[in-house]
Amino acid sequence: MFRSLATAASGMEAQQTKLDVTANNIANVSTNGFKKGRAEFADLMYQQMRAAGSPTGNGSAAPSATEIGLGTRLISTARESSQGEMHQTGNSLDVAVQGKGYLPVTMPDGTTAYTRNGALQLSSDGKLVTADGYAVGEITVPPEAQNVSISTTGQVSATVSGEAQPVILGQLQLASFANPAGLAAQGSTLFRETGASGSAVLGNPGEGGAGTLQQGMIEASNVNVVDEMIDLIAGQRAYEVNSRVVKAADEMLGETAQLR
Repeated sequence: MFRSLATAASGMEAQQTKLDVTANNIANVSTNGFKKGRAEFADLMYQQMRAAGSPTGNGSAAPSATEIGLGTRLISTARESSQGEMHQTGNSLDVAVQGKGYLPVTMPDGTTAYTRNGALQLSSDGKLVTADGYAVGEITVPPEAQNVSISTTGQVSATVSGEAQPVILGQLQLASFANPAGLAAQGSTLFRETGASGSAVLGNPGEGGAGTLQQGMIEASNVNVVDEMIDLIAGQRAYEVNSRVVKAADEMLGETAQLR
């Protein structure tokens, strides 16, 4: 009886965690470049009363084992890296990654982070930066530059006064990983590489399968609100059923305690 209480409690805790992940997905439905998470669970160890093949005492063997599971546990919050919808912004500095690559971002401490959020801006000294002010590549746009253009292969150019042809300002690169799900989320749609993700492989867009860039567009979150609402309802029902198991076990313990 006490085993059923602990088992149901683990189920309630699992559904609470699933609700936390779902809530974070819904909260970031409008976050550019956000990749939704998914809570994954595994069953706990089993208490074996009798092994399969054990003698039954009448000269035969048990065809199956007698085992009782002890509940569930969280094993990961996997990140789904599917492509989000492309939204037209009309801002020439915005770029959307069409493919599996990430934009490398230089952090204030000199380390590199990676993002799918291509809402880029210019800093006070003309550098191409994210909305948080982190540099994206080594690209500086001169004050007199006009009509900044970013090609699908990442080449940044602009029309400059006194120049007949557009001036090439620099090259944007994309980073790809053997296991993108292994990247560590840092907030602000930034990720850092880990031993699980593998080292970043840098290359120009259009090379190595990292994808291409789409100027004037932004990749939206890949969260589907309808799917999240379904998960929310399913998680709520599963939590409710587990709570009923706790209540039933408590009532049965009460009946046992009152036996004379």
